[in-house]
Amino acid sequence: MSGSAGWRASLALEYQAQAGRTWLSARRHSGPLLVQKPLYPEGPGVCQSLILHPPGGIAGGDALEVEVRVGEGAHVQVTTPGAAKWYRSGGPMATLKQGLRVTCGGRLEWLPQESIFFEGALACSRTRVHLAGDALYLGWDLFALGRPAAGESFCHGALALDTEIWRDGRLVWTERGRIAGGDRLLIDAAGFGGATAAGTLALSGTPVHDDLLAACREVPVTEGVGAITRLPEVLVARWLGRETATGRAWLTALWSLLRPQVLGREAVIPRIWNT
Repeated sequence: MSGSAGWRASLALEYQAQAGRTWLSARRHSGPLLVQKPLYPEGPGVCQSLILHPPGGIAGGDALEVEVRVGEGAHVQVTTPGAAKWYRSGGPMATLKQGLRVTCGGRLEWLPQESIFFEGALACSRTRVHLAGDALYLGWDLFALGRPAAGESFCHGALALDTEIWRDGRLVWTERGRIAGGDRLLIDAAGFGGATAAGTLALSGTPVHDDLLAACREVPVTEGVGAITRLPEVLVARWLGRETATGRAWLTALWSLLRPQVLGREAVIPRIWNT
């Protein structure tokens, strides 16, 4: 439904696995949220899905909801065909809720392309990851504040960006970001330090030994600053810089290093990233 209330859209995807093959077993959608036909660039063991938002941008008053369920033994990789654009709002908040559930033995790679928050955007984005048993999650989030290439900063607007990872009903990692346009936090060294883009990668579901941690920390950051923290149940990599392209390059390099080690598969870059 459109109008002053904004778009209301939802998408629910369920995946199952049997005999080494993962498939999209159920899909439900309402409004402008869709999924492309499942792809198998690595063979039947990994099901790759592209989530589409046909309007091309998220405006004030829009409310989007995505649910992904990964069954036992399934390996799913989810990405998007392009950046998510959050437009300037005349008053209403835009919301995105993402619920990701992975059953014992399931594996989920959550690799959306970046979000771009336009000057004046009012946005609330919440991602909750629920893992059972030895389920594995490897995902990232990357965003830009304003459009510097167009001479646009983020002097007005407000963002609430929350991510949680739960395992067997226990909260093992959470991050809550509150960003106000023009806030001193954006320029202070204790905050963004003048950076206009940020990214976070999280891995949960497998131990990261010293050698792998050291190798991750040796991945060069070509622009901005990056840091990696090993927590008891989550490995977290963070980046701050000025261009999402360089942030994505660093996150992709980390993913390419981690994937063979924790998923037993070489890193195959989704073709859609190169279009």
